[in-house]
Amino acid sequence: MGLALLAAAPDGQAQTADRKFAIGLNANAFQYKGNLGSDFWDASRAKWGPGISFSMYLTPGLDISLNGNYGELKKTGDFGTNFATNIVNANVGLKLKLNNGWALKEDAVIQPYLLVAPGLLYTSREGVYNINGQSIDLARDKNYFSVLAAAGINFRLSEAVGLFIQTGQTVGYKADFDGNPNRDSDGFDDRFLQHTAGLTVALGKAKDTDGDGVPDRKDKCPDTPAGVAVDPNGCPLDGDGDGVPDYQDKCPTEKGLATLEGCPDRDGDGVRDGDDACPDQAGLPALRGCPDSDGDGVTDANDKCPGTPAGTQVDATGCPLVTDADGDGVPDNLDKCPGTPAGSTVDSTGCRVIDPALMNKVKPVQFETNSTVLRKSSYPTLDNVITILNQYPEYSVRISGHADSRGTDEYNQGLSERRAASAKRYFTNKKMDPNRVTTEGFGESQPAAPNTSKAGQAKNRRVEFKFEFYIPSAPQP
Repeated sequence: MGLALLAAAPDGQAQTADRKFAIGLNANAFQYKGNLGSDFWDASRAKWGPGISFSMYLTPGLDISLNGNYGELKKTGDFGTNFATNIVNANVGLKLKLNNGWALKEDAVIQPYLLVAPGLLYTSREGVYNINGQSIDLARDKNYFSVLAAAGINFRLSEAVGLFIQTGQTVGYKADFDGNPNRDSDGFDDRFLQHTAGLTVALGKAKDTDGDGVPDRKDKCPDTPAGVAVDPNGCPLDGDGDGVPDYQDKCPTEKGLATLEGCPDRDGDGVRDGDDACPDQAGLPALRGCPDSDGDGVTDANDKCPGTPAGTQVDATGCPLVTDADGDGVPDNLDKCPGTPAGSTVDSTGCRVIDPALMNKVKPVQFETNSTVLRKSSYPTLDNVITILNQYPEYSVRISGHADSRGTDEYNQGLSERRAASAKRYFTNKKMDPNRVTTEGFGESQPAAPNTSKAGQAKNRRVEFKFEFYIPSAPQP
């Protein structure tokens, strides 16, 4: 019947940049058209034949292939005229793929394409041509230059396997399939349709450095550890969508924080909810996420004495350890004056109460109009203040300066400050520690009497003294 030449079939493979080479097998239906008529699109007259292909990926939009097909063209005409021509078509195909990343994705399931394949067409013809009662033997073998132009669709079945269907027309230059001596001389009388269906298998293996099943070309996470489940992009699965891969996520079914290995922290205290004894209240890691408002080391829920002053030693219930080192009746945790001499009268803070007889001698010191000079009559009062400070070293004195309403507010403010400073100089001149004497001025804002009379104005030109608890480690201004 004819010869079979192996070359490659029309190119419908599942090739990619990872699998550049493919081999395919296909079946063809051939339909003749020539001087004895046309069988185009007549399925009942189609002749069948096999094909094979070898193809190579060039770019996302272009493949090249070596194609080979075998078939037979037959037809019977009037007066016993008939022919049977075996054909072997070998060509080199250039396939323009529409799944080039622009029209369609390269890994699309449906992949349309166009094919142009110039090549060599070998024919082996037998038959008889009857004309005017004369029979002419049509037997002849001959080669022709041919071109196949086709369109097809490849169906991507997997990374390596494709199923394709294709229809095209092959034209051989000056080809003579039917041997008709009356054929036209334009060189394109005889041609055939070629309907093709086949399977291709792409060879090779995509490079996959991390072995996760996603080729490096598509892998957005190319360093995934071995054995870790990944998504189609090659990145580790993250079921709860919190940005922490499942294999690193200590709470893979709950959206959480990367800083807590993917676990949630409702109260934002840095303790994951699973370890947080108080998940709805911000607390301290050392107390399993529970709050401690007074900072005594006992959680608020267990603290029987909330609000304990900072630094106070407490028991397991959060209450101060009751001690009274100086025996003044005030617990050490409340005692602002520890070490008070035994037998002293103290107030609620544990500090000694200044002798009322001395306090009764502390009177406001008055000044002349627009003057900061201390009157000699003020000296006994000032000396009494010094006596108190010497006897009660746990106290300091605050001097407040005042003025009457005459003059501007700004002037009277400065005058009141200078009067307080004048009294302070008296004390420092007597060797009193300046850190135990503070001053302030109030201008005319705090009158001791109405400024409507000279007597009232005289009372307002004054400095006053207030004793306060003194902390030597915190110098006074």
